[in-house]
Amino acid sequence: MSWYRNTVWFVKGLREYTRGGYESASKRFNPADVEVDVAGRSFLVTGANSGIGKATAKEIARRGGTVHLVCRNKERAEVAKEEIVTETGNQNIFLHIVDLSNPKEIWKFAEKFQNEHKLNVLINNAGCMVNNRELTEDGLEKNFATNTLGMYIMTTALVPLLEKAADARVITVSSGGMLVQKLNVSDLQSESGPFDGTMVYAQNKRQQVVLTEQWAKAHRNIHFSVMHPGWADTPAVRSSMPDFYERMKNSLRTEAQGADTVLWLAVSAEATKLPSGLFFQDRQPVPTHLPLAYTHSPPEDEEKLMEVLEEFSQKFKSASLG
Repeated sequence: MSWYRNTVWFVKGLREYTRGGYESASKRFNPADVEVDVAGRSFLVTGANSGIGKATAKEIARRGGTVHLVCRNKERAEVAKEEIVTETGNQNIFLHIVDLSNPKEIWKFAEKFQNEHKLNVLINNAGCMVNNRELTEDGLEKNFATNTLGMYIMTTALVPLLEKAADARVITVSSGGMLVQKLNVSDLQSESGPFDGTMVYAQNKRQQVVLTEQWAKAHRNIHFSVMHPGWADTPAVRSSMPDFYERMKNSLRTEAQGADTVLWLAVSAEATKLPSGLFFQDRQPVPTHLPLAYTHSPPEDEEKLMEVLEEFSQKFKSASLG
């Protein structure tokens, strides 16, 4: 039935995820929600040198926030930082070079960051879609290492810092692709069967939704949310999904449109009036499962995901300190 689920997702996306879907949804937006001054608040954005991450960082900077850009490529990151400072006039933009597929690097960064900075809002935007199975230097499948484990470590390592902050929030950029995936804890690193990068990515995005729901239950003083940006014209889409890009390029959202709900979740007072742990699209909570889809997972599978990730996390924490 995977062909059916994929078709449903594609048809649904044609209607809602495109630029037209955004333009339709935006008619109900209240512009005042994001017309706010966030001076004095600190935001960390991963994958901030391009695409939705950079668009989000720029809009936060325009509103006076202190922005920490966490990027993998130093050259591209420095160009992005200079662009943000020049366009917004905000000098409180800081750059950190971290490879989100390297758990030891994330731990070292997080430990240092906690000692030197405060943090109000964490935005987990960094991600990758590697279409062939590749292993990192730690022997981890690269999509899993970046999209799931990297995001898990970054978040859990910074939770103690967030718990000290007023109006603390964590926003994770997921994908509507997760709607075609049921959580699979038996093969987190895609070792069995043929490797399909698009579906591996979608599985990682389902994992992010589950993690957000679990964290919302565990950390009541932090507002957690996860969102789908729609189909946006970003460098990642062009490089990872060239066929899709060619087919859809005239209908894709702009980077700013893709980033709109991230910004809304990060700065608006309205966002935190809604329960923690929800999945958002175009500034409103939406279901995490399609009607009649067999994508619900039992609680024990969700608990197992948390256990496995915590084991990985602690192993690499010990290695980073050793």
